[in-house]
Amino acid sequence: MANDGIAKTLEELKKQSPERKFKESIELAINLKDLDLSDPKNRVNEEIVLPKGRGKDIAVAVIGTAELKERAKKAAKAVYGPEDISKFLEDKRGFKRLVNKFDFFVAESTLMANIGKSLGQILGPRGKIPKPIPPGQDPVAMIASLGKTVRARSRDKRTFHIPVGTRDMKDEDLEENISAVIKRLTSKLEKGYGNIESIYIKTTMGKSFKLEMGDNK
Repeated sequence: MANDGIAKTLEELKKQSPERKFKESIELAINLKDLDLSDPKNRVNEEIVLPKGRGKDIAVAVIGTAELKERAKKAAKAVYGPEDISKFLEDKRGFKRLVNKFDFFVAESTLMANIGKSLGQILGPRGKIPKPIPPGQDPVAMIASLGKTVRARSRDKRTFHIPVGTRDMKDEDLEENISAVIKRLTSKLEKGYGNIESIYIKTTMGKSFKLEMGDNK
């Protein structure tokens, strides 16, 4: 998709959307077509690294042994140890609330089997199964990458939303992020643009603005 169409839509969005007293996100609303989304293999489930980042801090939690926790504590929002897994299992309601506070989880690979068995039913449906990291590996780079990552998940709905940055980001940075998301999605869909009915851009509380796809394929 050529950036001129995205640039014009972003310009119109910012012109017509009043500024808020908080940092608004900018997101894409993707409408799919000609896909049987009752079949899981046809659903969109991608993690996309935004080249210009998300424009805000992303909460990453780490589950690991003492060495990994020590290395991760300055980069992660929170760190937990193996003993916390059983605590989470004992208080599933509390763990569900905890999970909602984080965008991503990272876990030492040796703990993944236990986490999957104990907590997979909570983490899986929320798309938050931890990213495994080998024992002894520095987790900072992975945490930094996750800080720029967004999820694109359609589940069984033809419309889904993807954050692509914040309103205070430069237009050219938002354009690059949006282009990267659309390129990734169309590369994964069976018919590419043929499986996209429409794409809209909106701020958190603003109205939607349609991207004209015809000249941008």
